[in-house]
This record gives sequence, C-alpha cells and structure tokens, in this order.
Amino acid sequence: MVKTKEEKSHSLTSAEMSALWLQYMGDSMAVCVNKYFLNIVEDTTVKSIVKDALIQSQNHINQITSIFNSANCQIPKGFTDEDVNLHAPRLFSDPFIHFYSYIMTVHGLTAYSLALTTLERADLQDYFFECITSAKDLLQKIVKSASTQTYFSSIPSIPAPSKVEFTQSTGMISNLFGEKRPLNSSEISTLFFNSKKTGCISSLSLAFSQVATNEDVRHFMVRNMKLAGKDAASFDTILKEDHLPIPEKWDAEITDSTVSPFSDKLMMFHAALLINAALSYYGASIGASLRSDIMLNYSKVMTHLMKAGAICYNILVKHEWLEKQPEAINRTSLSQKTEN
Repeated sequence: MVKTKEEKSHSLTSAEMSALWLQYMGDSMAVCVNKYFLNIVEDTTVKSIVKDALIQSQNHINQITSIFNSANCQIPKGFTDEDVNLHAPRLFSDPFIHFYSYIMTVHGLTAYSLALTTLERADLQDYFFECITSAKDLLQKIVKSASTQTYFSSIPSIPAPSKVEFTQSTGMISNLFGEKRPLNSSEISTLFFNSKKTGCISSLSLAFSQVATNEDVRHFMVRNMKLAGKDAASFDTILKEDHLPIPEKWDAEITDSTVSPFSDKLMMFHAALLINAALSYYGASIGASLRSDIMLNYSKVMTHLMKAGAICYNILVKHEWLEKQPEAINRTSLSQKTEN
C-alpha cells in the first residue's frame, strides 16, 4: 500500500524508531528513579538537580508519545508507578544521588549525540538537539555544584607540553613486559572516567543486591558488583603506576536498607543499560589507547561485560521482563502460513 505524503512525513525509519524507543524506555525508568530520589533527598542543591532531571524525562516521554502516535506506532510499556516504591526508606546518600545524576546525564548526552547521526527527519533532529541542550545545562549545573564538594575527585592534571615531539617507537613489547612509557592525556582521561563509571555500576549493584526479592536478580547483582569492582580496580592500578589520583568510591554511600524502592524488572533493566553503555565507552577507549597493556586490559573487562550482559539478558527473558523492540517483518513466518 502506497503511503500518502502526510503519512510519509510522520513515518519513522528503523534508526529513528530505535532511538525513540530506547529513549522512552530509559526515560520511563528515570522517572521512577528520580521520583524516589525526590522523596529521600535532603540537600537542596541535589534536590534541584533531581527535579530538573525528572522534568526532562517527563517531557521526553510526552514528546515521544506524540511522535509515536503520529506514526501509528505502539507506545512501549516501559516503567510505571508499579515499578517504584516511593515509601521505601533511604537506600542511597545524597552524595551518591549527586554522583549518579552526573553519570546518567553523561550517558544521556552520549546517546542523544549517537542518535543524531542516524536521523533523517528534520523535526526529530531538532528534538534531539533540544535533548542535548537541556542535558548540557543539567550537566553544567551538576559539575558546578560538584566542584564545591569534597567527595568529588577531578580528572588528573598533567604538565602542559613545552615543545612539539614525535613518537619514536611503538613500544608494544616493552609496554607488556618492560618499562612502560608514561600515560598520555587520552589514556589518563579514559582510564579515570571508566574507573568512575564502572565504580558506579559496582556500588549500584551492591545496593540492588541488598533489596532484590528474586534470587536470580540477587545473585546477578552480587556477581556484577564483584566484577565491576575488579574492573574499576584494574583501571586504578594503571593510574597508580604513574602516581596519578584515582576516582572516589561510593560503596560507603549505600545504606543498610533491605526494602526495595524499585521492582526487580527495573533493576535488571538498569543493569543492562549500564552494561551496554560501558561496552560503548570501553570500545572507544581502546581506540584512544596506544599502550598494548592498556588495550589488553580493556579487552579483559569487555569480556567480563559481555558475559554479564548475556546473564542479564537471560534473566530478563526468563521472567518476561524484556520488552521486545520493534522488528522487521518475519517473511519466513508469513510464507509458512501461506503454504498452510
């Protein structure tokens, strides 16, 4: 059936549908998380950040719903009030909520930028540019407030170069077994940032392991906590070899509460979201690293992540928590029905 001009203007490519569908899922989760945070946060600055994040996610959901309706596309179920317990006691400290908001805002900016590279409709490009602008404003607010807090550590500084120099040797063997050259600026920034984000995964998994009601979920979170902690420590070790500072750790900012503020479904989806984001960052970091020992380390942690992702996926499918993304037409199935 040939589409009318109006129908074509509202139709979505697979890339556009994917970007919007994934954002809807993530923002519906964020609404639940930030509603809970608003109920427990006490620091006025952190509360203001959480309010802004909540408003942004709610606006995104409203806009995506309108776009999907125009395209006659099914709205995802995502996450609802059924997935959050607003009466649950405090599980996270205010400093952790502050840090979490920073990490998730960074992830949002990355996702919006990647989505923009695949969009064809001008109105959707404008929408994601608006998402980037609002996330940029939120990030600047978070970073500005973080600079006044003692519990936030800055990325290490290095001396400014005084002259132009060229690399004389790859040093592939010596970087594995002999004396290593000092870390360059790209390697420092990616190691530090990946340690920070992986540390967030570890601490969040610790919190989720305390409150999960399903045994599968609890065991996964304990495993994920240990692996993420080990991976973050591997980044820290490389930084320490050059006598550079390492990021702050957040396990002490998790309370002893065993009452879950979130459904097991939401917590597993959150873990999957962070695993996928980490894989993207690690892949980019390998490309920015010129020392073979660092590349090898990233390869190891990526293997850990892929194994964790496979377990996570199996649990989501087992308990019917994994909402199916829009798919291409199953031509094989249609042809079989025709034959029958």
